[in-house]
Amino acid sequence: MRKILVTGANKGIGLAIVQAILKNHDDTFVFLGSRDAERGKKACETIGSDRAQVVALDVASDDSVAAAAEQVKAAVNGESLYGIVNNAGIGLGSDALETVLNVNVRGIKRVSDSFLSLLDKSSGRMVNITSASGPMYVAKCDQDKQRFFVDPKVEWGAIDALMSAAVKAGDEADAYGLSKACANSLTMCLAQNHPSLRINACTPGFIETDLTRPYAESSGKSPADLGMKSPQEGTRSAMHLLFEELDGNGWYYGSDAVRSPLDKYRAPGDPPFAGD
Repeated sequence: MRKILVTGANKGIGLAIVQAILKNHDDTFVFLGSRDAERGKKACETIGSDRAQVVALDVASDDSVAAAAEQVKAAVNGESLYGIVNNAGIGLGSDALETVLNVNVRGIKRVSDSFLSLLDKSSGRMVNITSASGPMYVAKCDQDKQRFFVDPKVEWGAIDALMSAAVKAGDEADAYGLSKACANSLTMCLAQNHPSLRINACTPGFIETDLTRPYAESSGKSPADLGMKSPQEGTRSAMHLLFEELDGNGWYYGSDAVRSPLDKYRAPGDPPFAGD
């Protein structure tokens, strides 16, 4: 039984990923990470599967992530995790930059620090759900920052310093885009430090969720008018990175499960990114 942890999994894209895993792979068991345990339990009830277990997990809290790791470690009872999907995220609303970075980037780092030791050393996979907002943010940066965000040898200390400087400078203009660019950089960092694992990032696409719905409302348009898709349609790239043969490591993939650049937007259906 392949055991997989999905964070932020009680609704939206996270829940859709859990459902897709259980539906398409009957040899899997999912730990459904939820900041609110009661909401997680309700999500599990809607799934109706005995192959899912709720784990109280707030990626913004060191203590919560550490406790969740102990719970999962006890549950697997000496066995390894097959996969981790870092889906939990915030940011298209009015959250402060520091808060957004704490969840969208430092949250991935916390989960990695606590759970990577549980991943199968030879076949383990991590999927970081980022966004096309990351490459679109990088496209607007100066050349020095663009070089930073595409550097496959980037180290956590440098990412941490860049985020701290942005918070100190009060750079709130595109908190979400910056956080997703940093999450893509962290993906490269983790892949470099753990070459035997498959660690990649992807965008689910422009999906209608609690995160994006306020954006539609503020624009005066409906989610459909803006081309938003359902959470179920947003699982393609994550499922590809979890279960299919992969050519690389530390890469970023579009919603069509095709490798994409880190410094500019690539539309679904466009040719794959073929850079280093």
